[in-house]
Amino acid sequence: MLAVPMVSCKVASRNCFKYVFTSFCGDTVASNKTPKFKGGSWKERSRLTKAARNAQDKRLSGQETSGRVKAFERAYRGKAHPQAQSDSHHDNTQPSGQPPAKRQKHDHDNDGKSERPRRPRDRPAHLRDANFHGIPGQREVISSLFSFNPEAKTQELEQTQQAEEQEPVKPTNAPLPDGIDTFTSLGLSDSTAAYLLTKMNHKNPTAIQRASVSQLTKEDADVFIQSETGSGKTLAYLLPIVQRLITIAERQKVEKDEVKEQGLGRDSGLFAIVLAPTRELCKQISVVLEKLLGCAHYIVAGTVTGGERKKSEKARLRKGLNILVATPGRLVDHLENTEVLDVSRVRYLVLDEGDRLMDLGFEEDITKIVKALDGKKRKHADVPGLPERRVTILCSATLKSTVQKLGDISLKDAVLVRGEKDDESEERDSSNENAFLAPAQLKQSYIVCPAKLRLVTLVALLKRTFARKGSVMKAIVFFSCADSVDFHHKMLARPAESTSEEAEAKGIPDATPDAALLDAVAPSPLLSSPVNALDVYKIHGSLPQQTRTAIIKSFGKSTSASLLLATDVASRGLDLPNLDLVIECDPAFSKEDHLHRIGRTARLGRDGRAIIFLLPGTEEGYIDVLKESYKVNAETSATNVTAQSASDILKKGFGPSTGLVGSKEQGTDHETLATNFQLDIERYVLANPQIKEMAKNAFQSHIRAYATHIASERKYFDIKELHLGHLAKSFGLRDPPGKVNVQGLRGKSSRPKANEGRKRTATTDSPIREKRRAREVDSDDEIQAMSKQAKSAANIDEVGDAEAAAQKMRSLVRNKGKMMGGGADEFNLG
Repeated sequence: MLAVPMVSCKVASRNCFKYVFTSFCGDTVASNKTPKFKGGSWKERSRLTKAARNAQDKRLSGQETSGRVKAFERAYRGKAHPQAQSDSHHDNTQPSGQPPAKRQKHDHDNDGKSERPRRPRDRPAHLRDANFHGIPGQREVISSLFSFNPEAKTQELEQTQQAEEQEPVKPTNAPLPDGIDTFTSLGLSDSTAAYLLTKMNHKNPTAIQRASVSQLTKEDADVFIQSETGSGKTLAYLLPIVQRLITIAERQKVEKDEVKEQGLGRDSGLFAIVLAPTRELCKQISVVLEKLLGCAHYIVAGTVTGGERKKSEKARLRKGLNILVATPGRLVDHLENTEVLDVSRVRYLVLDEGDRLMDLGFEEDITKIVKALDGKKRKHADVPGLPERRVTILCSATLKSTVQKLGDISLKDAVLVRGEKDDESEERDSSNENAFLAPAQLKQSYIVCPAKLRLVTLVALLKRTFARKGSVMKAIVFFSCADSVDFHHKMLARPAESTSEEAEAKGIPDATPDAALLDAVAPSPLLSSPVNALDVYKIHGSLPQQTRTAIIKSFGKSTSASLLLATDVASRGLDLPNLDLVIECDPAFSKEDHLHRIGRTARLGRDGRAIIFLLPGTEEGYIDVLKESYKVNAETSATNVTAQSASDILKKGFGPSTGLVGSKEQGTDHETLATNFQLDIERYVLANPQIKEMAKNAFQSHIRAYATHIASERKYFDIKELHLGHLAKSFGLRDPPGKVNVQGLRGKSSRPKANEGRKRTATTDSPIREKRRAREVDSDDEIQAMSKQAKSAANIDEVGDAEAAAQKMRSLVRNKGKMMGGGADEFNLG
């Protein structure tokens, strides 16, 4: 060991440098031991030790100066040997047991082939982003899409093999066959049945319509309706109410000798109230009711859902309504503040989507409504033919404890109605009476896709889906938060480099003429083809009510290929015609929400498909939950849940359209094309600060929403298992996850001290509590308000602390008490 006297730092460093430099420049015999140095700074000793080690390596191997010594020379002498510089790129020898030598990066490093084994940092040329050099002073992470991805644990089966094993499945929510039951046999008048056939194209009732209509027409008793989604539940409770009012009007017409108008009209009073949890569902019920009232124009219906001035709603109530569709919050407001609202004649109260009403915290409002109806009810009905007591109809897909509590509040001696045969009902009672099943004809499939490949796999799936005109008319993609919807809508609707004239030549529309849809609807040059133009829509709870209503109307009436990006605000009650495919890019927060999502397709006996994205690892256990969505057939154990390979989807979506197999040398293979698309998205995000901020918001909101799965399913969706770096790449981000800071949230550098944190918490708690006391009148407004509270209350320092994010979001949900179950539908935290 070499001993250096402890004189001074500068003298010791100079002497050590002289010894090391003469050791590799002269003919001194090298020692097998690496010398150690004393004195000087730690940085100087470290650099000298490395230089001495490389000098020994050079003398022992008899080769040119190594990279470390050349770096040492450049640092201390300002230049290197010319011969060493010329050979610096061909130094392939590496001592065993030593880390790889650092070398200077040049633009032509990958021009020639090197015999040195390729390390992970040496990416192929097609994986490099040479057109964008990043922002100075910021670290960027450009990882390969197809390396270091976790593998799926489940064995993927081909769809064709499983399809051959399955037998054709009969639809469970289809109308009954001819000859079994008709609308007239259920107690409806001939004119009403004829109107249903000619104007609404309903020839035969469904199973749930047969059971509920017959029960409500023969007996004035409370009813609990339980049925699967897409089975015609809305008409199941509207038909008996409308038929009772038509019968009353016809009886009054006969009793009067000379009648110029119908005996029943808007001045007769309010007879029925329908409560729904969201504005979209209220609008959907109102549309069905308006169509049904075409056979009785003298019956007037209206809606009170918020989103417009209360003065307009009061004017509507002042004119008079017979049937009112409302959200609970807005109805309570009018009951307390609107004197013209007379509920003394109300004899029908319908609670649609009872489980959702309880999940969103409307228990207190519903209790107030029931007490108001009981307190203002007239003892004797002044309109002959009305029920003597109020009939309450509760509709829900499940019999959860919250729904049973709602039944205790509103129902008295209720009759349970199910749209099943007797043997099927007994079989369900013996197995699981709370089961909520999907339609049997609905085909589900899952894609086990790594986090890095989420974006490219989704694009490949959509490109393949809309490749041919008429194959799929409409599809909907569900995300967990509104920020993610905004980001993906921006990416899919990103304008191409071609001019508008070229777009018109391809048949791609420029823009929608409706002013309310300018930001929510746009053509998609990425997904459109010369033969099939595609429009991309978006909807979530943060959009204005006028825009949301216009979006649903435009998407439903569209006759061209359309794609809707949505949160769970569109998962319930919406009957979207010609919807063939449902894609869950983010799994739902509960099994019930998942079934409501996929229930947007395969309605009234029609076929439908649903696809869900799962991450490799613990999320693969959710496959068993998907299989539980169907009733096991006694004849065969096969189910409608199949697997799709992410690799096959990428090959079909990014492969050549000619059917020929591409090669890596030509740059036409699917991996190269998918990588080029991913790099193009990343460059687009980096080049636009507004888009980058949108991507950051989507990334953080997605992680926070991921932490809000219900407790029973959290074993599948464990936030600790998320690879945040891979997930950030799916949002086009190159920043490390810990550096993704959103404006308005505290970062690492601005973390307050303990005393400051207490003061800041004390000042920010009071407005949050005030917002909690001020109840919103609509479910979507409540979700949006809570999302803003979550944004200020969560205060996550960085996304890298995933467990802290999970704990903060779970405590926020428990404190609020209004988002149990699928509560994080509108986590738009940006």
